[in-house]
Amino acid sequence: MSDYKVAVIMGSPNDRSKMEPAAETLATFGITADVQVMSAHRSPAKVAEFVGSARENGYAAIIAGAGMAAHLAGAAAAHTTLPVIGVPLSGGALNGVDALYATVQMPRGMPVATVAVDGAVNAALLAVQILAVTDHELAEALTADRAVRAAVV
Repeated sequence: MSDYKVAVIMGSPNDRSKMEPAAETLATFGITADVQVMSAHRSPAKVAEFVGSARENGYAAIIAGAGMAAHLAGAAAAHTTLPVIGVPLSGGALNGVDALYATVQMPRGMPVATVAVDGAVNAALLAVQILAVTDHELAEALTADRAVRAAVV
């Protein structure tokens, strides 16, 4: 079990089923996922407070999932220098394409790594890869995970 903790935040309780795979994937690597609901639009002060103190509270990365206007990942990135991984979520009139554009089109100097629409598993794996840069055990676990995924094909 690692000492790493990753925040998995989402804009609405309705997003939980799409974001839960991120927490489950992190758990397979022994990484604690702290799942929270907060909205860039409906509770911006909560986002700013939580994300602004995330490093001091022991978080190593933030995974942010939101649909439609999807500003949660960008709002999170504005308040931290931790890695932020955006997960655009399907739904609404454009079925996630609007969320994809909103998540990936960040201004210069405000990076947000962005995965595919509903790509919570890949967001978690990317967080693990970031942490594995300096953690040999996590790097080995990723190699083993890739081998299992390859064997399934």
